[in-house]
Amino acid sequence: MLIALAVYTVTLFNDNKSKISTLETQKSEIEQELQSLIANYDEVIKDNGLKDKDLLAARERISVLLDSVKDAKANISLIERYKVEIGKLKQERTMLFKKADSLIAANQRLAMERDSTNTELVNTRTVMDSVSQENSQMSETIKKASVLRAMDLRGEAVIIRNSGKVVDTRRASRADKIRACFTLAPNNVAKRGNRTLYVQVMNPDNNIMGEKAVKQFEDENLVYSASTNIFYENEELDVCILVNASDADLVSGRYTVNLYDGDKQIATTTMELK
Repeated sequence: MLIALAVYTVTLFNDNKSKISTLETQKSEIEQELQSLIANYDEVIKDNGLKDKDLLAARERISVLLDSVKDAKANISLIERYKVEIGKLKQERTMLFKKADSLIAANQRLAMERDSTNTELVNTRTVMDSVSQENSQMSETIKKASVLRAMDLRGEAVIIRNSGKVVDTRRASRADKIRACFTLAPNNVAKRGNRTLYVQVMNPDNNIMGEKAVKQFEDENLVYSASTNIFYENEELDVCILVNASDADLVSGRYTVNLYDGDKQIATTTMELK
């Protein structure tokens, strides 16, 4: 009996030792996968000069998880939980890297457009010195190039909570205001400094919503719903403008949102409310 007990004890010890070794190996593999994920993010962020907040936040979460794995004692439950987390992180990486590719492509297009604009201006300045008629043409070209360009203009109905929190809604009956959000593209030709942007929102009945204020320009008058003052530094800038809305103006159907830089319309979009 003593011999049998001794054999059982040794066998049990060896099995336990083998399980611990296997768990430690799996834990090490998880650490390596997390380090590989961090390296993937570092490469994309560094090589392309991206400062996207979602990429940076995801990398930070992986770093925190890696520290947690290193400090934790390996067990079956822990290993399974971390494997599930790694699966989710890989899916998130795929999504964020697709977004990063889109941002890189957009930056490249903007850089090409900027280079093309600069080249055009250099050529126009050269012609200016020799032909007075083309001098006038160049002035017109510069004027057009200096107008801001808005990207991704979108209109949305919002609810304003008592806490000040703004919540999107697709129902006209629940909305408090209309919000227009957009991104101003970089433009080295545009004048740097304070600018006033105007947004015009028309409801499905073709009624202009909001302030219905009138701004007089040289050639025409602009009736607008709301305006905002910005300080433009020739760099990309995200802007949102809230438009007051009366219950009578908030009806179901298609709304039109127009954006103006001075008297120049620089973007338009539509939205649907139920």
